[in-house]
Amino acid sequence: MIKNVLFDLDGTLLPMDMDEFTNGYFAFLVKKAMKHSDKYTKDELIKNVWGGVKAMVLNKGEMTNEQAFWKYFTSVYGEESLKDKAIFDDFYANEFEQAKQFCGKNEDARKVVDSIKEAGFRVVLATNPVFPEVATRKRAIWAGFNVDEFEAFTTYENSHFCKPNPEYYKELLTKLDMKASECLMVGNDVDEDMEAGIKAGMQTFLITDCLINKKQVDINKYPHGSFNDLWDYITTILK
Repeated sequence: MIKNVLFDLDGTLLPMDMDEFTNGYFAFLVKKAMKHSDKYTKDELIKNVWGGVKAMVLNKGEMTNEQAFWKYFTSVYGEESLKDKAIFDDFYANEFEQAKQFCGKNEDARKVVDSIKEAGFRVVLATNPVFPEVATRKRAIWAGFNVDEFEAFTTYENSHFCKPNPEYYKELLTKLDMKASECLMVGNDVDEDMEAGIKAGMQTFLITDCLINKKQVDINKYPHGSFNDLWDYITTILK
């Protein structure tokens, strides 16, 4: 029995080509950082931001993802670079807004989430927590949502794991007192949303509009389709 529906954000509620989005917003980030300090160079900074992302993905729960990122970043640029966290925070509060141009909008997503809430399901924004809260709030707005419409949302400040680690989902469900068997994870990434969600004990639905399937898995093994297909799937549960 499904009682809770968890939604991914990037590529799911918020249509995007992940590579185009990442490359685009990194260009803005590099420009901001290099303007602030000559110790940052384009290629090295991009490399080390990715290194920080990897540190978050490999986080085993000993610290928040925010702490994991900055632990790695300061190991490269020195402890003094922690002072530059304010520059990065300011970037996400301001210049990051320009990255909206690399995203689309899906009105069906808005309608289906509203319908699911009206049907009595608990809804959660289960976006991979590699961004700070301010950036997560912005991306949700671009998609036509407010994060506070969801019972919870994940950020690098409040999470200790990342997708595709199933522990990311287990931590979230524990916080919300939700049983995995009563959850449906809706996402566009086969590894991060489908396989990791299944390993965590949840049911899944694959949104194929901006499909990410790096291992070329046969997606017919999952319920899948558009947001309208998702609603059709949900209505079969309600019968």
